[in-house]
Amino acid sequence: MPAQPKVNSPLDSPLFYQVLIGEMELRSGRAGSAYEVMLDAAKRTGDDTLFQRSIEIALQGRAGEQALAAAKAWRAARPESIDARRYQIQILLALNRIDEVTEPLKGWLTGIAPEQRSGLIAALPRLLQRVPDRKQAATALEQWLAPWRNAPETRTAVRVAMARTWLAASDAPKALALAEQAHADDPDAPGAYLLALDLMPLQPTAERIAQSYLSRDKVDSGLRLAYVRTLTQMQRYADAAQQLEQITRSEPDLAPPWLTLGALRLDMRQFAEAETALQRYVELAPKQAAAEASQASDDEAGADDGQDRSLTQAWLLLAQVAEQRGDLKAAEGWLAKIDSPQRALDVQSRRASLLARQGKLLQARDLVRKVPERNADDARAKVLAEVQVLREVKRWKEASEVLAAGNQRFADDADLLYEQAMVEDKLDRHVEMERLLRRVIELKPDHPHAHNALGYSLADRSMRLAEARTLLQRAMELSPNDPFIVDSMGWLEYRAGNREEAVRLLRKAYASRPDTEIAAHLGEVLWASGRRDEARRIWQDARGRDAANEVLRETLARLKVDL
Repeated sequence: MPAQPKVNSPLDSPLFYQVLIGEMELRSGRAGSAYEVMLDAAKRTGDDTLFQRSIEIALQGRAGEQALAAAKAWRAARPESIDARRYQIQILLALNRIDEVTEPLKGWLTGIAPEQRSGLIAALPRLLQRVPDRKQAATALEQWLAPWRNAPETRTAVRVAMARTWLAASDAPKALALAEQAHADDPDAPGAYLLALDLMPLQPTAERIAQSYLSRDKVDSGLRLAYVRTLTQMQRYADAAQQLEQITRSEPDLAPPWLTLGALRLDMRQFAEAETALQRYVELAPKQAAAEASQASDDEAGADDGQDRSLTQAWLLLAQVAEQRGDLKAAEGWLAKIDSPQRALDVQSRRASLLARQGKLLQARDLVRKVPERNADDARAKVLAEVQVLREVKRWKEASEVLAAGNQRFADDADLLYEQAMVEDKLDRHVEMERLLRRVIELKPDHPHAHNALGYSLADRSMRLAEARTLLQRAMELSPNDPFIVDSMGWLEYRAGNREEAVRLLRKAYASRPDTEIAAHLGEVLWASGRRDEARRIWQDARGRDAANEVLRETLARLKVDL
């Protein structure tokens, strides 16, 4: 092998001592002096590393003006330096001097290689995140990018970047218009597709862009999984499951989609389908982990235990499936595979559930209580875990007592108060439930479920329907795509005598999430509207998934329906 040429360091003896003095000054708490020493060394040598270090020292000392002066000096010494421009722009934005960004940014965009320009444009919305006035940032970006807005090679990137800044400025309609233009210009561009996913919760018509992109012959599974995540966040579990089924058909040996599919199927109480998906994941996950490890360097291998965490999650879900099927031995077998201190409470909670189902409630509660507490969050989680065990066996009074004690220990904890309100509702203590929910809303005015629970309770009892409507409208503002909130609004419309609107809303909720209680409500409204065959079909489908559901059973008994 030929000898490598020697490269002499520019760090001569005087410069070495100057840099050393600068670092010693900084360590002694004299950041201003350290900055001056380091910047002088940078100016004398024109060294990029020393300019960057002087900026870091200034920023560490919260001296924004000094950091900006160093960046300008860097640019003067090294006009061709991209890093100098980037630092100058970032500092100006941090100082909220957005008007001064125009010159360095336009120079950066002009001077960069054409093939890199679109990538830089796509990164600009992240740079603007620190600007307090988001509308000002969006307007400025439009001006900066005007020269490249209609150029074929950059127009898609420009429109996506502008759309993201307008979305950050809470102008979703304008962002959607730009996304539609970007997608029309280049239907294969993933940027417009990913932007559409972010827009979907605010602008439902953005889904047309996503569906158009996904209709292509070949779509990367990671991009389709991004759509699944958006659908899941919107609680459109049935639609998310359909997308996952498509991924598992096209790439059956890809492990992660099977885990997500199994979790969704379990949530929808489709236990056989959930078990199949989860067992497929457990089969594939070790093989995929081994293949990935063989491609990684020794340093990278084992650096991330995410695969182990995912396997633990799969085993917990399989235990839950087995428990729902009544196979308690199989459930314990899955739990026995887990050796994770971080998931100790999850494992013991599931074991406690198994004991409770066998009538061993004292042992079940003791199992949860003996889980070690590392901090207050662990203690609070143990309260919720014990309550969940009690809820599963319908021991509402004991659950209320545990929550009352928890709320004394953790005063004004909105989540614990909400849980206690839900238990009080089961005990028909509606006055106490309402008091607790109003306290939750007082503590967290943006708590959609508290608004929903109180609004639904009033509607279900045909009480104060105008107030119930106000509460549910607020819940929908806070969480517009939550199918349970849509269900509550549909039930309110039914109680108010608006059957067609009730059917519309309940159909929407049920299509999004085929939950048994939503099915009970939709079936009842259809039954009352004379569409009894359809009502029976919906009830039969729901009973097939969850025959023990109390709401469904009460509905059928009250209406004297024999399926």
